Amino acid sequence: MLVKLIFNPIAGCAGESPAQLMNIVSELQSWDLAPEIYMIEPGNDLAPVIQEALHRDIRLFVVCGGDGTIESVAGALVGTEAILGIIPTGTRNNVALSLGIPEDIPAAVTLLQKGRRLKVDVGIATCGDHSRFFLEACSIGLLSALFPAADEIQHGNLASIGDFLAALISSPSAEICLNMDDQPNITIQGHVALIANLPYVGPHCQITPEGSFNDGLLDILIFPDLSKLDLLSNITHLVKEGPEEPRIQRYHAQRVDLDTNPPLPVMADGFSLGEGRLHITTQRCALAVMAGAPAGAPDQRAKGGD
Repeated sequence: MLVKLIFNPIAGCAGESPAQLMNIVSELQSWDLAPEIYMIEPGNDLAPVIQEALHRDIRLFVVCGGDGTIESVAGALVGTEAILGIIPTGTRNNVALSLGIPEDIPAAVTLLQKGRRLKVDVGIATCGDHSRFFLEACSIGLLSALFPAADEIQHGNLASIGDFLAALISSPSAEICLNMDDQPNITIQGHVALIANLPYVGPHCQITPEGSFNDGLLDILIFPDLSKLDLLSNITHLVKEGPEEPRIQRYHAQRVDLDTNPPLPVMADGFSLGEGRLHITTQRCALAVMAGAPAGAPDQRAKGGD
């Protein structure tokens, strides 16, 4: 079976890439999968590559990289008959963690043949003239402002600590107004709102139940009356699986309209969408993936998208 292998050589530890690629190709061939390799280079547009492969009836796309690479390929496969396979080699690997895909390469390749074929929800975020599919989450406010510097720090660029602190100090509080489905409007004063599609985001923070990726609903978290230090402290608690801050308010909806005064920065899966009014909807079971078995995932959710 011919598969399109999309490989990001700078994901994770870039020095390991040649050995990783050889290992992946060998493992794929051992399962009678013939990889057609595409190496990602900075500035590449993946959409034409994926469309060309779809026109040749390739139906399994195996992505080897981090969350950003996976999410870019996923966006091009939404609504098609193709299946997304994942071999996580990035820094955080939240998508793989949410879907029960191990970081061990042979085990991840095994799931391409022996795993569960699921259809998962995909969010669509629109801010101004910019629109983007997202798998993990969309954020507005402080988390969006901090992300670029935090991502650089996580990749080892400690020179970005100054940028992180500058963003932390300068990011303002705002009046945040939300309208969700048919629920009454909500207005709070705060620094951030988070709309999640998958269970894990950021530094492996579990913010939604495992398995909640094909229920047709987004998880909306708002943080009224929390200072910036309170927010960062709560993230630390979530990473360590500690107690959640009781002031966090949670909601579920298929559609979210959100506006802030003053306008705050918006990001979807780490990609900037600008500032201002945000409109989010979800497409239920819009993306087919090969997945493992997340611990504790309810059977009905695991099988709902087959």
